[in-house]
Amino acid sequence: MNIEITIDPVSCMGSGNCSYWAPATFDLGDDGIAFVVDPSGDPLEKVVLAVQGCPTRAITVTRDGLVLG
Repeated sequence: MNIEITIDPVSCMGSGNCSYWAPATFDLGDDGIAFVVDPSGDPLEKVVLAVQGCPTRAITVTRDGLVLG
């Protein structure tokens, strides 16, 4: 399973929802912008919840070329 996670730093508002839903995958930097700690840090279900919980839709997750969330 090949997962790719991208975060649009311009769209990210630093709500922290991603790190709430998938704390081993996402974190917030000192600038308040989310970043990926480890793409496989959490189960895929939690990563998808993080994507769905992002208020600005700044996170995109693809698995084997298909967009999830």
